Amino acid sequence: MGDATSNGLSDDKRPLKIIIVGGGIGGLTAAIGLRKQGHDVHVFEQSRLATEMGAAMHLAPNANGILRRLGLFAENFGANLMRRLTEYSAGGEKLRSMDSTEPNKRWQHPWHLVHRVELHNQLKTLATTAQDGNPPIEFKTATRVISVDPTNASVVLQDGTIFSGDVVIGADGVHSVTRKAVPGGHLEAFSSGKSAFRFLVPKQAALDDPITADLVKHDCELCIWYGIDRRVVMYPTSNNTLLNFVAIHPESESADETDGDTWGKTSNSQRMLHIFSSFDPALLKLLDKADPKSVNVWNLLDMDRMPKWNEGRLALLGDAAHPFLPHQGQGAGVAIEDAASLSVVLPSGTPVSEIPGRLELYNKIRYERAHQIQDFSRVIGQDKTEDRKSLDMMAFTNYNFGHDEWDNSTQKLREWSWSRIPNTYWRMPIAFGPMPGPRQTHFGLPRNGTKSTFITASIKFKTSRTVLQNLFPPSRSGWRFTAPDTVAYASFSQTTLNKMEWLGGSGYNHIGLYVHGVEYVKKDGSVAKGAYLPILFESLTDPIVSGREELGMPKLYASIDVYRREKSYRIRTGWQGAFWGNFLLEDLVETDPSTELGGITGDSDDGILAYKYIPKAGRVNKGIAAEEHVTFDPFSEADPKPRPQKIFKTTKASFEIDPLNWEQLPTLHHVISRLAEVPVYEIVGAKVVEGEGVPDVSGARPIE
Repeated sequence: MGDATSNGLSDDKRPLKIIIVGGGIGGLTAAIGLRKQGHDVHVFEQSRLATEMGAAMHLAPNANGILRRLGLFAENFGANLMRRLTEYSAGGEKLRSMDSTEPNKRWQHPWHLVHRVELHNQLKTLATTAQDGNPPIEFKTATRVISVDPTNASVVLQDGTIFSGDVVIGADGVHSVTRKAVPGGHLEAFSSGKSAFRFLVPKQAALDDPITADLVKHDCELCIWYGIDRRVVMYPTSNNTLLNFVAIHPESESADETDGDTWGKTSNSQRMLHIFSSFDPALLKLLDKADPKSVNVWNLLDMDRMPKWNEGRLALLGDAAHPFLPHQGQGAGVAIEDAASLSVVLPSGTPVSEIPGRLELYNKIRYERAHQIQDFSRVIGQDKTEDRKSLDMMAFTNYNFGHDEWDNSTQKLREWSWSRIPNTYWRMPIAFGPMPGPRQTHFGLPRNGTKSTFITASIKFKTSRTVLQNLFPPSRSGWRFTAPDTVAYASFSQTTLNKMEWLGGSGYNHIGLYVHGVEYVKKDGSVAKGAYLPILFESLTDPIVSGREELGMPKLYASIDVYRREKSYRIRTGWQGAFWGNFLLEDLVETDPSTELGGITGDSDDGILAYKYIPKAGRVNKGIAAEEHVTFDPFSEADPKPRPQKIFKTTKASFEIDPLNWEQLPTLHHVISRLAEVPVYEIVGAKVVEGEGVPDVSGARPIE
């Protein structure tokens, strides 16, 4: 094979070089899934795949859906749909029979009974064939891995070759070598106390015998015969032409027929008939139809839980991580789920530096579910028949079948990615993740507003302090004007924003009332000074929602139409065709921008003061706040800083507020009527400012 070197720890989002140790069902599924993600996959299998056991297996909906997603449909190579479950006593008394056709309709994917060798062959063909523009997977048989380096993602082969990559996946079964490279992985599988004979019988041979024909008359039927400490499981495969048998019994009764705990050792079929001699004669006649050379015995192994399945850039799947007893028919299925999860958490573009964290995520996603199904299998395998009758088998089935690991891992990866974003803004609906907005991209990165543009027109006027004071939050202490005068100053300020990155380069309009010279006295006696913003109207939903939820700004919707001419600037505001505001600046004269100082309107306000109020949900909570506080946005923290480029001033400006009525403004009349009450003693200034740089207002925060 030659020596291969590591690709290094760069984060250039190239395809990952993935080494999979083990070419069984789980390993090949992982290989296909990761190849589908665009990665360079290499599979090392120690056997020559020349002595695979001829037996069948369950392909339940939870596993079947994953294979179908990868392009493998078991019905195309002889799999049978599971249609009926029948249980017998050891003596042949029918205990119950259930039609599983109807329950099958509950699951998104079918429940198939499939020949294990056929499934494995199909996976090999799929893996070693170019697909979707991706090359064939390199699949090396008779290649034994003897050690793994999780830190460097390298493996040592038996011939001394070191093969390095970015990720190593241990799919090398119950006697895993890769397991030993994970802390706590020096566990050894131990006998569960049971062994199983496994073999196939042609169905036609059973149908041709009047004694056994009745036992196999239904296609797609799984049958179980229960003894006190032993049982026989039978189900069809290969288009109902073969019957698969699993005859589970105390290990001690066939121990002299086994060689340790390996697969594929020839067992004396007469010994099997002796072990089950107390069972129904018709069943014994059926067992006797097995070719003696095909009857193999398998020691059923179990293993204690490992603390975890990953270390550095190594992760385990299937029996390498959690050997399964066969009593739920989920051993291969859970390995397929593991493979799907790994394929999801290592998508195209995964940086090498993130691999350990993503494998840690894989362990977190899969650990409890796999072990829960493992525990179900142990419980179902118990000998106490009375205890078995009390088990909620449907609950087990629902847990096993009602799961899609590809979709589940996709969501867990999303949540993991979201959790890594610093200072993330969250707002409803949170099910879709952090919302992109003026302060963050959909990746949670800060927005760049340096090239965004603004045109702000403002009209400043003298008015009644008392009327403005009445717009402070009701029954809220701490608010006051800096000056004790009976007059105060306020501005209507309208801004047109454009070239906004977060809006795809477009923009919107807003207009608000800014009350100057306001102070808020905090509980510790310190004072925040600014322009108080009782209301801000905006012409687009997105900034309204983000500003209300993320910043606590008092925003409502209004249509805001701007008519700009060479020397005039007119603003008309309304709601659903009902126009309530007209603002006019005339005889505008351009002035030197360098002479302009101050905040939004040229005043000495330190920032914007507002009040956030979010109601508690529910009728019983009417009038109760879920959140309320004073919000302050200091101008000194504006980022980026606005850069005025042109300023136009005038002494000729006016505005008119028409309160209309409740019919005309059914959601706004209470607001507009209050604005209409604000008297205008004198227009003291008006201007239009054009410039670049729009702050994201991320400095806005609770004041205490």
